[in-house]
Amino acid sequence: MKSLPEGNAIVYCEGMFNTPNGKTAHGLVRFTHRYKVLCVVDSRYAGQDAGNVLDAKTNNMPIYGSLDQAVEATRHAANPATHFVVGLAPDGGRLNASAREDVRKALSSGLNVDCGLHDFLSEDPGMMQLAAEKAATIRDIRKPPAVDQLHFFTGKIEEVKALKIAVLGTDSAVGKRTTAWLIAQGLQQKGIAAEMIGTGQTAWMQGARYCIIMDALINDFVSGEIEHVAWTAWKEARPDVIVLEGQGSLMNPAYPGGFEILAAGRPDIVILQHAPARKEYDGFPGYRIQPLAQQIEAIELLSAKPVVAVTINHEARAGDQIPLMCSAIEQAVGLPAFDVLRDGPDGLVNLLVRYLKNTKR
Repeated sequence: MKSLPEGNAIVYCEGMFNTPNGKTAHGLVRFTHRYKVLCVVDSRYAGQDAGNVLDAKTNNMPIYGSLDQAVEATRHAANPATHFVVGLAPDGGRLNASAREDVRKALSSGLNVDCGLHDFLSEDPGMMQLAAEKAATIRDIRKPPAVDQLHFFTGKIEEVKALKIAVLGTDSAVGKRTTAWLIAQGLQQKGIAAEMIGTGQTAWMQGARYCIIMDALINDFVSGEIEHVAWTAWKEARPDVIVLEGQGSLMNPAYPGGFEILAAGRPDIVILQHAPARKEYDGFPGYRIQPLAQQIEAIELLSAKPVVAVTINHEARAGDQIPLMCSAIEQAVGLPAFDVLRDGPDGLVNLLVRYLKNTKR
């Protein structure tokens, strides 16, 4: 891994910040090892603080109404911007025409461009010529690796003696990655060696030390890559705990992720991330989210391992409703519920430490 941070970033999220389609930007605003984030671009929130908009926590990260404004503002900073990072995460992973034009403007300004969508900018001759003229780089984070770099499942996951925790979800864009990071960081703060295994482009952009990008992989190698990254983390870092970031949800019609993580990652326990306010799958009206109890049952049937806690996404709910939501979940499914984003991970981590004691190293 390169020395981090790699540079100073403008995070581009025009029209999507503070929505599920801005989840990449959200991750970078909350924290990243890979960049020093200077600002966000979204004209809907121009003039506001990104941390305050997202989590009601000021982080002195301004939002600008246009890329031109962001470039001009950062140019006068002691450490001017070096990277333009696409923070959009639209359904289907495609860049619209307006966003592509802003990418061209970024390259024209000499900024390196990192993009985690399915539109590969490095295959656009005009973009590549512009990058060459400005001595800038383009990285398509979700571009599939060469087949000879991929791994097939072998069973070596059984060599991993760390406690393996999978953070799955009842929907896509529901907060699985953020919760996984908070769990790993909470464990580390207690002196417990923990590694978060990233499984998507946002985790890579946040600088996860061990990371794959599942939806860039040929299907035959998804399980093998999950196994290999967890095994590599164990062999190199010897953590007490490995936290596996989930993808999609088991029964989401468009993003039915999680099967391979359960099958190949072989977690010992599962945390389930849930947004109580959601009644339908994100972006798919008419497709109702199955009841929480049914989702828990499906996970436990597939993995033969327990779901030990529910973590909530408090979107569209007032702060005073959060304890009531947690209590309702506990009564409905008999599991403790936590809002780790609002309250921190300590309560959940204290629960997880009990399972660590039962893990044989």
